[in-house]
Amino acid sequence: MLLEIREKVQGIFASIILILICVLFGLWGIQNYLGGGKEIPVVSVGDKDFYQRDVQQAYQQFAQNLAGMKFDEETLKKQALQKLIRDEVLLQYVQDEKLLVSDETAREFIQGLEYFQKDGKFDKTQYQTLLGSQGMSSAEFVNRIKKALVMEQFQRAIIDTSFVTPAEIDNFFKLQNQTRDIEYLTLPLVKSTEQPSEEDISAYYQQHQDAYQTEEQASIDYVELSLDKLAGEIKPTEDQLKAYYEEQKAQYTTKERRKISHILFAVGKEQTDQAALQKARQAQAALQSKDFAAVAAEMSDDKLSAKKGGDLGLIAPGVMEKPFEEAALALQVGQVSEPVRTSFGYHLIKATELVPGEIKTYEQVKADVAKAYQKAQAETKFNELAEKLAEVSYENPDSLAAAADLLGVQPQKSGVFTRANGVGIAAEEKVRAVAFSEDVLKGSNSEPIEVGGDKLVVLRMASHQPASVKELQQVKAEVAAAIQRDRAKQQQAALAEQIRQELAGGKSLTQIADARHLQAKKVNGLTRISGDLAMPVNQAVFKAAKPKSGQPSVTIIDDESGAKLIVSINQVNEGRMTDADKNKQAVIAKNMAGAFGKAQFESVLNALQAKADIEIHAPKQ
Repeated sequence: MLLEIREKVQGIFASIILILICVLFGLWGIQNYLGGGKEIPVVSVGDKDFYQRDVQQAYQQFAQNLAGMKFDEETLKKQALQKLIRDEVLLQYVQDEKLLVSDETAREFIQGLEYFQKDGKFDKTQYQTLLGSQGMSSAEFVNRIKKALVMEQFQRAIIDTSFVTPAEIDNFFKLQNQTRDIEYLTLPLVKSTEQPSEEDISAYYQQHQDAYQTEEQASIDYVELSLDKLAGEIKPTEDQLKAYYEEQKAQYTTKERRKISHILFAVGKEQTDQAALQKARQAQAALQSKDFAAVAAEMSDDKLSAKKGGDLGLIAPGVMEKPFEEAALALQVGQVSEPVRTSFGYHLIKATELVPGEIKTYEQVKADVAKAYQKAQAETKFNELAEKLAEVSYENPDSLAAAADLLGVQPQKSGVFTRANGVGIAAEEKVRAVAFSEDVLKGSNSEPIEVGGDKLVVLRMASHQPASVKELQQVKAEVAAAIQRDRAKQQQAALAEQIRQELAGGKSLTQIADARHLQAKKVNGLTRISGDLAMPVNQAVFKAAKPKSGQPSVTIIDDESGAKLIVSINQVNEGRMTDADKNKQAVIAKNMAGAFGKAQFESVLNALQAKADIEIHAPKQ
């Protein structure tokens, strides 16, 4: 959800994506609230137009997330377009219903975003700099955040109010804890020894040429925007470094630390506040004649630290609860505090060692200051160039020359690579996925691709070798082996079906197994998580039909080794809620309610889309 963005999105690319609003609408896939153009829209939702570039951006994000996996480009582009449509339908609905998020809520959200913070606090200068670099006012930015948040609230209003009934929970455990009594025998895949004829080999080869192709290959030209390279080009003066050091002095400061021991008197179900305080007073009295470590070992409820005489090690400001910290920092070495109340209970605290704070001098950290300064300056320039790179590569799709001129670099060349493997820049799955995308294959530049967290790459096709069918003589042995394998599977399938018919005719599985010198096995009380069978086989057993009218249900299941299992399901035993399940009931109910809520939300979106004014202007590409 949107509120998880704070934890999941970090780094320089988050800043770029943030400014383009992609991340802020990442949950919904809304990619283009920066205005249209003169080109013909692909689709209109009400008065909102989406262009080919919007669809391509959404598709590129999908493709990069699926890098290394096989997927159909046309299907993925249709899904990307559908996502844009559904998201816009939702946004227009919440606006029509006049659902609102306050300015204060939006500002609190923005101030919590990490890329607007400095030293853990919201930095207004950084915020204004980033917005200014995009020509965006704070009011406009806050308005866009409000749109995203109100969509989030609408979704949560449906999902979070969903619930399940006790009967539904009971039915869940009946299914979850169901057991089945089964018998089964295994038919191994027996390799065929019959050699196929030349005619068989030729016919099979002609029918299965897709299986005997060379791999598709490509090479690319590309330009690279590198944060490290930009940082290396920055040559700061001594004055600039000293000024930066003064600004960032906290980064080179070690705060005072104290080595602390404590004795804890816990407050909770087993001990009241008053009883804990009384024990703390008793311990204080004992310290008059006993060593602190001995009293801690004898009386502390913190058993872990008690074994070490109450030692908690070195602590720095901001680590412990405020009352504990204030008391600890006020102590002189060797001094013991009065009882201090925290959420855990009462503590007696002793300061055993003091490590003074230290500020490293400029000369001590000059090299680190220089690197930090270069990186900070490079990030600002990187953000500016990243946006321009996206514009230039899109406006000049037939060449990398304009992009290269912008970055002041020469286009580089990759070696030949396939969809699955490559070296150098092609070792990146994202790069390979984009290189073989439809638009790049047609000769266009790619969108900027994030590589390794500190680079952007724009590429175009340099050479492309489509997959081609290998000559029969090259693959003759493979074809013959495939024919033998297919024949073995056909014989195995026929035998499995024959056994099924014999079971239906009244024979027992044991009789059938003995007649064929196979072994029938029995499992009573098979559970969904039982280790008696391989998990895919186990799942197939529980998907199979239940026995009817006292007759076993028979199913044939393929296992990973190529064998077939003929399974007779003799009895299904309804599950019940166990004592252990009762402890998990609240979690199960919450998960079920969440699943129901998501399904309800999808139904609402489907209904809104059905009523919306949606016009497709061009084929989905």
